[in-house]
Amino acid sequence: MSGILILAQEEYISSFRKEPDELIKEMEEYAKEHNIPILYWQSAEFIEHLVKIKDPKRVLELGTAIGYTTIRIARVLKGKSVIHTVEKSQDNIALAKQFISKSGMENKIKLLEGEAVNVMPQLKKKYDLIFLDTDKEDYRRLLDYSLVLLKRGGMIVVDNLLWHGYAASSSVPEKYKESTQHIRKFNKIFMKQPNLKSSIIPVGDGLGIGIKE
Repeated sequence: MSGILILAQEEYISSFRKEPDELIKEMEEYAKEHNIPILYWQSAEFIEHLVKIKDPKRVLELGTAIGYTTIRIARVLKGKSVIHTVEKSQDNIALAKQFISKSGMENKIKLLEGEAVNVMPQLKKKYDLIFLDTDKEDYRRLLDYSLVLLKRGGMIVVDNLLWHGYAASSSVPEKYKESTQHIRKFNKIFMKQPNLKSSIIPVGDGLGIGIKE
């Protein structure tokens, strides 16, 4: 249970989920078994819809992990559209490369290795869509870089803005207190950005959606 919906609602929504293909199932099971955070499947499906609607030519993902969201986005990109994805963990990079190879999406995906705060200033071309899902304490700085790299009319999507429900809770477990504070501060900044039309959507763990004006 995510802490966003009550159990009955989650079970009801899940009852409509179509059986994922073998690779997606393998990745979800691997992430669960090895305690690697990946995007909630509901959020992944929602982002797939956004990509199909937006039809971006260039996508930037901050936080590859094992490549779960990367591959799902790549699969719905049209024509010569590409996704660049940034990851700092060498363990995750090795896993992501294996799964990307299995997906057959190598021509759509470019994996950029390193800290996002170091990689982003080196990027020259702008993006139509940016997905932010990395260390919460870096969200503020990465939002600033993202707004520079995002085209006017482009979309930024940010994961974990309800943070297991703790962002809106008066009772937060000790181990989540610092990260919850980071999210709460970020949410205020995200929602008040003068050049973004922003919303927080209660999908998965809470998705922030912003359109650059």
